[in-house]
Amino acid sequence: MRDGHNKAYKLFSDVIEGKERRFRETLLGKQVDYSGCSVIVVGPSLSLHRYGFPREITIELFQTFVIRGLVRQHLALNIGVAKSKIRE
Repeated sequence: MRDGHNKAYKLFSDVIEGKERRFRETLLGKQVDYSGCSVIVVGPSLSLHRYGFPREITIELFQTFVIRGLVRQHLALNIGVAKSKIRE
């Protein structure tokens, strides 16, 4: 089949198959870097067997869990609102 510009339509299977296809690129091919660098120091306000993370690293690591909690508890209407609440 062809469109109005005489260009052949692609089959759905052709679009999603293979390593370089859309499905694999967008859904499976995401690389995430959650590495962080910090210095271990004594925290006078922390009790024994407690540790502290920098706020930015903590938010980045646990953002998906916090967003899900905010939406489930109806404290945010959607993911976008939850993200803006976290940034505040």
